[in-house]
Amino acid sequence: MSDGMDTAQGAQRSRMGPVLVIAVIAFAIGLALMAYASRNAPGLFGRAAAPSAAPTTAPTVAPITPDVATLALREAALAAQLANLEARAARIDGESAQAESNAGRAEAILITFAARRALDRGVGLGYLEGELRRRFGAAFPREVNGVIRDSRAPVTLEDLREGLTAAAPTLLAQKSDWWAGIGSELRSLVVIHRAGTPSPLPSDRLARARRQLGTGNVETALAEVERLPGAAEASNWIAAARRYVEARAALDTLESAAITGAATAAAGAARAEAAPGE
Repeated sequence: MSDGMDTAQGAQRSRMGPVLVIAVIAFAIGLALMAYASRNAPGLFGRAAAPSAAPTTAPTVAPITPDVATLALREAALAAQLANLEARAARIDGESAQAESNAGRAEAILITFAARRALDRGVGLGYLEGELRRRFGAAFPREVNGVIRDSRAPVTLEDLREGLTAAAPTLLAQKSDWWAGIGSELRSLVVIHRAGTPSPLPSDRLARARRQLGTGNVETALAEVERLPGAAEASNWIAAARRYVEARAALDTLESAAITGAATAAAGAARAEAAPGE
């Protein structure tokens, strides 16, 4: 009985030996692995050591050295741009002044045409009086006053035609002095004048005057009437014809000034002189 037990215990011990050896070897291998891991991968078992901060060096700023050539080029470019802007501004100012002058010239022309139309129709100028004084009064006061004076008692071409017809007997009448009448009759019997020259007979002069009035040539008609025998008795018609001629001559002067721009220039100069005193 004891021999059997001893045999069983011996067999059991013989089996435990290799197991203990294997366990010891495995434990040794585990320790070796842990030591290796702690050396080569410290973050697995503990807080990794903070890496040492690499020393930083402040960046060095290179000194700025002005480039004289570049600055000169930029200055030249800016100067060219300024010159271009000044030239454009001057050109715009010139164009604006030219446009203003053209507009003023056109307005002056329209005003003179409207004034002539009013005189031809025999109506007053109304607001055109102020416009004539403003635009032409400084340079052409006599002409402006003549036009305005005639417009307040206007004489039309039709008035002159009717007046000449009414004054015809008076214009053709001979003087009452019998001796002068006889001399006039004798002179009318034989009329000698150069070929191609107008007839000096009163009736022929009156006919020419009427034809001239028909074409609007009042000045020539007036010259014919003034040479008729009864011209002294037709002073009213002659005065009206003279007013008509003077007013149209004044209008011709104002129209020429408006077309050439002389009126606009004179008005601008007058405003420039009056500006410091305002």
